[in-house]
Amino acid sequence: MSLRLLILGANGQIGWHLQRTLAPLGELTALTRDQLDLADLDKVSRVVRELQPDILVNAAAYTAVDKAESEPELALTINATAPARMAQELRDTGLLVQYSTDYVFDGNKPLDSAYEECDVTGALNVYGQTKLEGERLIMESKCPYIILRTSWVYDTRGKNFLRTVLRLAREREELRMVADQYGAPTWARSIAEATAIILARSLEHSSRTARWRTGLFHLTAAGRTSWAEFAEAIIKEYEECCAWAADTGELGAPLTVKRMVSITSEQYPTPARRPHNSVLSNALVQHTFGVMIPDWRSQLQLAMQDAIR
Repeated sequence: MSLRLLILGANGQIGWHLQRTLAPLGELTALTRDQLDLADLDKVSRVVRELQPDILVNAAAYTAVDKAESEPELALTINATAPARMAQELRDTGLLVQYSTDYVFDGNKPLDSAYEECDVTGALNVYGQTKLEGERLIMESKCPYIILRTSWVYDTRGKNFLRTVLRLAREREELRMVADQYGAPTWARSIAEATAIILARSLEHSSRTARWRTGLFHLTAAGRTSWAEFAEAIIKEYEECCAWAADTGELGAPLTVKRMVSITSEQYPTPARRPHNSVLSNALVQHTFGVMIPDWRSQLQLAMQDAIR
Protein backbone atom coordinates (compact mmCIF):
# COMPACT_ATOMS: atom_id res chain seq x y z
CA MET A 1 0.00 0.00 0.00
CA SER A 2 1.40 3.40 -1.00
CA LEU A 3 2.25 5.90 1.72
CA ARG A 4 -0.28 8.73 1.89
CA LEU A 5 1.12 12.22 2.43
CA LEU A 6 -0.82 15.44 2.99
CA ILE A 7 0.75 18.91 2.65
CA LEU A 8 -1.09 21.95 4.01
CA GLY A 9 -0.11 25.44 2.88
CA ALA A 10 0.81 24.17 -0.57
CA ASN A 11 1.24 27.64 -2.10
CA GLY A 12 3.44 28.96 0.69
CA GLN A 13 7.20 29.30 0.50
CA ILE A 14 7.99 25.91 2.03
CA GLY A 15 4.83 24.16 0.87
CA TRP A 16 5.49 24.94 -2.79
CA HIS A 17 8.86 23.20 -2.61
CA LEU A 18 7.53 20.32 -0.48
CA GLN A 19 5.27 19.26 -3.34
CA ARG A 20 8.39 18.47 -5.35
CA THR A 21 10.67 17.07 -2.65
CA LEU A 22 8.08 14.76 -1.04
CA ALA A 23 6.52 13.39 -4.22
CA PRO A 24 8.89 10.37 -4.39
CA LEU A 25 7.82 9.20 -0.93
CA GLY A 26 4.26 8.22 -1.82
CA GLU A 27 0.79 9.37 -2.83
CA LEU A 28 0.73 13.13 -2.33
CA THR A 29 -2.21 15.47 -1.66
CA ALA A 30 -1.39 19.18 -1.40
CA LEU A 31 -3.99 21.68 -0.21
CA THR A 32 -3.77 25.47 -0.48
CA ARG A 33 -5.25 27.99 1.95
CA ASP A 34 -8.23 28.40 -0.38
CA GLN A 35 -8.86 24.67 -0.14
CA LEU A 36 -8.35 24.45 3.64
CA ASP A 37 -8.25 27.55 5.81
CA LEU A 38 -6.82 26.59 9.21
CA ALA A 39 -9.12 29.11 10.86
CA ASP A 40 -11.97 26.66 10.11
CA LEU A 41 -11.21 24.13 12.84
CA ASP A 42 -14.08 21.79 12.10
CA LYS A 43 -13.02 21.56 8.47
CA VAL A 44 -9.43 20.86 9.56
CA SER A 45 -10.63 17.89 11.60
CA ARG A 46 -12.93 16.68 8.83
CA VAL A 47 -10.32 16.85 6.06
CA VAL A 48 -7.67 15.00 8.06
CA ARG A 49 -10.22 12.35 9.07
CA GLU A 50 -11.38 11.87 5.48
CA LEU A 51 -7.92 11.78 3.84
CA GLN A 52 -6.30 9.68 6.61
CA PRO A 53 -2.69 10.61 5.75
CA ASP A 54 0.17 8.52 7.05
CA ILE A 55 2.22 11.73 7.17
CA LEU A 56 0.77 15.24 7.44
CA VAL A 57 3.23 18.07 6.78
CA ASN A 58 1.75 21.36 7.99
CA ALA A 59 3.46 24.18 6.13
CA ALA A 60 0.54 26.56 6.73
CA ALA A 61 0.83 29.22 9.43
CA TYR A 62 -0.03 32.75 10.46
CA THR A 63 3.35 34.38 9.74
CA ALA A 64 2.56 38.12 9.68
CA VAL A 65 4.63 38.88 12.78
CA ASP A 66 3.57 42.50 13.26
CA LYS A 67 -0.06 41.98 12.26
CA ALA A 68 -0.37 39.17 14.80
CA GLU A 69 -0.10 41.77 17.57
CA SER A 70 -3.56 43.06 16.57
CA GLU A 71 -4.99 39.63 15.67
CA PRO A 72 -3.84 37.39 18.54
CA GLU A 73 -6.91 35.14 18.53
CA LEU A 74 -6.65 34.39 14.80
CA ALA A 75 -2.90 33.77 15.09
CA LEU A 76 -3.52 31.40 18.02
CA THR A 77 -6.18 29.49 16.10
CA ILE A 78 -4.00 28.99 13.04
CA ASN A 79 -0.65 28.43 14.78
CA ALA A 80 -1.77 26.39 17.79
CA THR A 81 -5.37 25.20 17.90
CA ALA A 82 -5.47 23.96 14.29
CA PRO A 83 -2.24 21.91 14.59
CA ALA A 84 -3.63 20.48 17.84
CA ARG A 85 -6.71 19.34 15.91
CA MET A 86 -4.45 17.67 13.34
CA ALA A 87 -2.53 15.91 16.10
CA GLN A 88 -5.77 14.71 17.67
CA GLU A 89 -6.93 13.16 14.40
CA LEU A 90 -3.51 11.57 13.72
CA ARG A 91 -2.83 10.28 17.21
CA ASP A 92 -3.33 6.61 16.32
CA THR A 93 -2.85 6.72 12.57
CA GLY A 94 0.02 8.94 11.38
CA LEU A 95 2.89 11.36 11.83
CA LEU A 96 2.54 15.16 12.09
CA VAL A 97 5.34 17.38 10.82
CA GLN A 98 5.03 20.95 12.11
CA TYR A 99 7.26 23.96 11.36
CA SER A 100 8.02 26.37 14.17
CA THR A 101 10.23 29.39 14.62
CA ASP A 102 13.32 30.91 16.21
CA TYR A 103 11.00 33.56 17.64
CA VAL A 104 10.04 31.23 20.50
CA PHE A 105 13.21 32.57 22.20
CA ASP A 106 13.75 35.97 23.87
CA GLY A 107 17.11 36.59 22.19
CA ASN A 108 19.05 37.24 25.40
CA LYS A 109 21.55 34.45 24.81
CA PRO A 110 25.10 35.77 24.17
CA LEU A 111 25.67 36.65 20.53
CA ASP A 112 28.51 34.16 20.19
CA SER A 113 26.24 31.24 21.07
CA ALA A 114 23.23 29.49 19.51
CA TYR A 115 20.00 28.26 21.03
CA GLU A 116 19.59 24.52 21.56
CA GLU A 117 16.31 22.63 21.70
CA CYS A 118 16.53 22.27 25.49
CA ASP A 119 17.02 26.00 26.17
CA VAL A 120 14.33 27.92 28.01
CA THR A 121 11.92 29.69 25.67
CA GLY A 122 10.49 33.18 26.13
CA ALA A 123 8.77 34.53 23.04
CA LEU A 124 8.67 38.34 22.82
CA ASN A 125 5.75 38.62 20.42
CA VAL A 126 2.34 37.11 19.72
CA TYR A 127 3.58 35.20 16.68
CA GLY A 128 6.31 33.46 18.70
CA GLN A 129 3.93 32.82 21.60
CA THR A 130 1.34 31.18 19.35
CA LYS A 131 3.91 29.00 17.61
CA LEU A 132 5.26 27.96 21.01
CA GLU A 133 1.74 27.08 22.16
CA GLY A 134 1.35 24.97 19.02
CA GLU A 135 4.50 23.08 19.95
CA ARG A 136 3.17 22.44 23.45
CA LEU A 137 -0.21 21.19 22.31
CA ILE A 138 1.32 18.83 19.75
CA MET A 139 3.75 17.40 22.31
CA GLU A 140 0.92 16.80 24.77
CA SER A 141 -1.33 15.15 22.17
CA LYS A 142 0.46 11.76 22.19
CA CYS A 143 0.55 11.99 18.39
CA PRO A 144 3.86 11.04 16.74
CA TYR A 145 5.44 14.34 15.70
CA ILE A 146 8.46 16.03 14.21
CA ILE A 147 8.63 19.74 15.03
CA LEU A 148 11.19 21.70 13.00
CA ARG A 149 12.11 25.17 14.22
CA THR A 150 13.55 27.25 11.43
CA SER A 151 14.39 30.93 10.94
CA TRP A 152 14.34 33.91 8.57
CA VAL A 153 12.74 31.88 5.77
CA TYR A 154 12.99 33.36 2.28
CA ASP A 155 12.49 32.35 -1.34
CA THR A 156 12.55 33.93 -4.78
CA ARG A 157 8.76 33.69 -4.88
CA GLY A 158 6.13 34.83 -2.41
CA LYS A 159 6.36 37.56 0.22
CA ASN A 160 9.62 37.63 2.16
CA PHE A 161 12.68 39.70 3.09
CA LEU A 162 14.67 38.91 -0.07
CA ARG A 163 11.95 40.11 -2.40
CA THR A 164 11.24 43.13 -0.20
CA VAL A 165 14.91 44.18 -0.30
CA LEU A 166 15.04 43.88 -4.09
CA ARG A 167 11.81 45.89 -4.46
CA LEU A 168 13.09 48.66 -2.21
CA ALA A 169 16.47 48.61 -3.96
CA ARG A 170 14.67 49.44 -7.22
CA GLU A 171 12.65 52.26 -5.64
CA ARG A 172 15.20 54.01 -3.42
CA GLU A 173 18.79 55.23 -3.44
CA GLU A 174 19.24 54.54 0.29
CA LEU A 175 18.18 51.52 2.36
CA ARG A 176 18.12 51.57 6.17
CA MET A 177 18.41 48.09 7.67
CA VAL A 178 18.49 46.80 11.25
CA ALA A 179 21.99 45.65 12.22
CA ASP A 180 21.51 44.46 15.83
CA GLN A 181 19.28 41.42 15.26
CA TYR A 182 21.08 38.18 14.38
CA GLY A 183 19.79 34.98 12.85
CA ALA A 184 20.30 32.49 10.02
CA PRO A 185 18.51 33.21 6.72
CA THR A 186 17.20 29.88 5.44
CA TRP A 187 16.07 29.13 1.89
CA ALA A 188 12.63 27.51 1.70
CA ARG A 189 13.82 24.92 -0.81
CA SER A 190 16.59 23.80 1.55
CA ILE A 191 14.01 23.31 4.31
CA ALA A 192 11.85 21.22 1.98
CA GLU A 193 14.80 19.12 0.85
CA ALA A 194 15.92 18.56 4.43
CA THR A 195 12.34 17.61 5.38
CA ALA A 196 12.33 14.93 2.69
CA ILE A 197 15.56 13.44 4.06
CA ILE A 198 14.26 13.55 7.63
CA LEU A 199 11.05 11.78 6.63
CA ALA A 200 12.87 9.15 4.58
CA ARG A 201 15.10 8.32 7.53
CA SER A 202 12.19 8.36 9.94
CA LEU A 203 10.43 5.89 7.64
CA GLU A 204 13.50 3.65 7.67
CA HIS A 205 13.45 3.75 11.48
CA SER A 206 9.72 2.97 11.49
CA SER A 207 10.16 -0.05 9.22
CA ARG A 208 12.72 -1.50 11.66
CA THR A 209 11.05 -0.63 14.95
CA ALA A 210 7.37 -0.06 14.10
CA ARG A 211 7.75 3.40 15.68
CA TRP A 212 8.34 6.83 14.16
CA ARG A 213 11.53 8.66 15.08
CA THR A 214 10.05 11.82 16.52
CA GLY A 215 10.99 14.95 18.46
CA LEU A 216 11.74 18.66 18.36
CA PHE A 217 14.64 19.80 16.16
CA HIS A 218 16.25 23.02 14.95
CA LEU A 219 16.65 23.24 11.17
CA THR A 220 18.31 26.35 9.72
CA ALA A 221 21.13 27.30 7.43
CA ALA A 222 24.57 27.34 9.00
CA GLY A 223 26.23 30.59 10.05
CA ARG A 224 24.75 33.83 11.33
CA THR A 225 24.18 37.36 10.11
CA SER A 226 22.18 40.53 10.72
CA TRP A 227 19.32 41.87 8.64
CA ALA A 228 21.60 44.64 7.36
CA GLU A 229 24.32 42.21 6.32
CA PHE A 230 21.75 39.91 4.75
CA ALA A 231 20.37 42.82 2.72
CA GLU A 232 23.87 43.74 1.53
CA ALA A 233 24.49 40.14 0.49
CA ILE A 234 21.18 40.00 -1.41
CA ILE A 235 22.07 43.09 -3.42
CA LYS A 236 25.62 41.90 -4.10
CA GLU A 237 24.47 38.43 -5.15
CA TYR A 238 21.74 39.90 -7.31
CA GLU A 239 24.20 42.12 -9.15
CA GLU A 240 26.69 39.27 -9.64
CA CYS A 241 24.31 36.44 -10.50
CA CYS A 242 21.09 37.90 -11.84
CA ALA A 243 21.37 41.39 -13.26
CA TRP A 244 23.24 40.26 -16.37
CA ALA A 245 20.51 37.80 -17.35
CA ALA A 246 18.39 39.07 -20.22
CA ASP A 247 15.15 37.29 -19.35
CA THR A 248 14.77 37.00 -15.57
CA GLY A 249 11.38 38.64 -15.20
CA GLU A 250 10.86 40.64 -12.03
CA LEU A 251 14.24 39.66 -10.56
CA GLY A 252 15.95 41.09 -13.61
CA ALA A 253 14.87 44.71 -13.13
CA PRO A 254 17.75 47.16 -12.54
CA LEU A 255 18.54 48.47 -9.03
CA THR A 256 18.78 52.15 -8.12
CA VAL A 257 20.09 51.79 -4.55
CA LYS A 258 23.44 53.47 -3.82
CA ARG A 259 23.78 53.37 -0.02
CA MET A 260 23.06 50.94 2.79
CA VAL A 261 22.71 52.46 6.27
CA SER A 262 22.84 50.24 9.38
CA ILE A 263 20.40 51.19 12.14
CA THR A 264 19.36 49.81 15.53
CA SER A 265 16.09 48.14 16.50
CA GLU A 266 15.20 51.28 18.45
CA GLN A 267 15.53 53.34 15.27
CA TYR A 268 13.08 51.04 13.49
CA PRO A 269 10.22 50.41 15.94
CA THR A 270 7.70 47.72 14.99
CA PRO A 271 4.49 46.52 16.65
CA ALA A 272 6.15 43.18 17.48
CA ARG A 273 9.42 42.96 19.40
CA ARG A 274 12.13 40.81 17.80
CA PRO A 275 14.91 38.90 19.59
CA HIS A 276 18.42 40.29 19.20
CA ASN A 277 19.88 36.80 18.89
CA SER A 278 17.79 34.00 17.42
CA VAL A 279 20.55 31.82 15.99
CA LEU A 280 19.68 28.12 16.41
CA SER A 281 22.05 25.20 16.88
CA ASN A 282 21.57 22.44 14.30
CA ALA A 283 23.64 19.83 16.18
CA LEU A 284 20.70 17.62 17.17
CA VAL A 285 19.14 17.30 13.70
CA GLN A 286 22.60 16.55 12.26
CA HIS A 287 23.22 13.85 14.87
CA THR A 288 19.76 12.30 14.58
CA PHE A 289 19.11 12.42 10.83
CA GLY A 290 22.47 13.35 9.29
CA VAL A 291 20.94 16.54 7.87
CA MET A 292 22.94 19.74 7.48
CA ILE A 293 21.95 22.85 5.52
CA PRO A 294 25.09 24.68 4.31
CA ASP A 295 26.07 28.24 5.19
CA TRP A 296 23.43 30.89 4.48
CA ARG A 297 25.65 32.68 1.96
CA SER A 298 26.00 29.64 -0.28
CA GLN A 299 22.25 29.04 -0.04
CA LEU A 300 21.54 32.61 -1.11
CA GLN A 301 23.79 32.19 -4.12
CA LEU A 302 21.99 28.97 -5.13
CA ALA A 303 18.59 30.61 -4.69
CA MET A 304 19.54 33.53 -6.92
CA GLN A 305 21.01 31.23 -9.57
CA ASP A 306 17.90 29.06 -9.45
CA ALA A 307 15.70 32.12 -10.02
CA ILE A 308 17.19 32.82 -13.46
CA ARG A 309 17.20 29.30 -14.83
